[in-house]
Amino acid sequence: MMNNSKRLFFVIALLCVLLASCNTHEGEGGTGTVRGYVKLVHHPDDDYQLNVDTVNAAKTDVFIVYGNDDFYGDDAETNPDGLYQFEYLTPGQYTVFAYSTLPSGERIPVSETVSLERGSVAQVPILYIHDGKAYGTSIIKGKVWGVYFHNESYRGEGWAYEHRVYLRKLGDTYHQDDVRVGIDGIFAFQKVQPGTYEVITYTQDALEVPSPMIDTVTVGADEIYEMTPDTTFVVRIQV
Repeated sequence: MMNNSKRLFFVIALLCVLLASCNTHEGEGGTGTVRGYVKLVHHPDDDYQLNVDTVNAAKTDVFIVYGNDDFYGDDAETNPDGLYQFEYLTPGQYTVFAYSTLPSGERIPVSETVSLERGSVAQVPILYIHDGKAYGTSIIKGKVWGVYFHNESYRGEGWAYEHRVYLRKLGDTYHQDDVRVGIDGIFAFQKVQPGTYEVITYTQDALEVPSPMIDTVTVGADEIYEMTPDTTFVVRIQV
């Protein structure tokens, strides 16, 4: 027969096993793992391709919510590969989130929810966060071709390097931005909010009197709007 101390130890051990097996609430105390990656979509000012510069989001805080809890239960920091994981979890539903920054500076959570089975690893879809420099904005690109004259004499033609182009919100009186044409003829307006705009440049007559050339474009969010070859500006430039 068991003595009292052995009997007490056996009862406690049995209760621990029963309590663990009956725990239906999400949280710590299990054998499951929730893991995933965070990617940072970087928007440098001179990047004409918007979302191409996506890197591993190292040293980023990630939070986990157990089931339907109103507050996160734990947090972790991503490693240099953007990997995070939460271990020793019971079965159930888990939501993980990280913060993304808007151009206004407001931080918003980006989240994913996964279902975790006993003793398994639940892989979370990649969390994409933004650094806020150009998130939610767009780029308008186009080209300008120059035909060069001196007085009435034709002097050649080519891409209108250094020619100025303006951007004006439709209905506004004044332009909101201006850029110069690059050596390859390309101009680009960056960080453009969704809306309808007039892209304006000027051509000159023999007396160097400028006349506006205007094209109207409409852009949405996170869009690269490229003006078609048919709308390439061809300007007369006095030299």
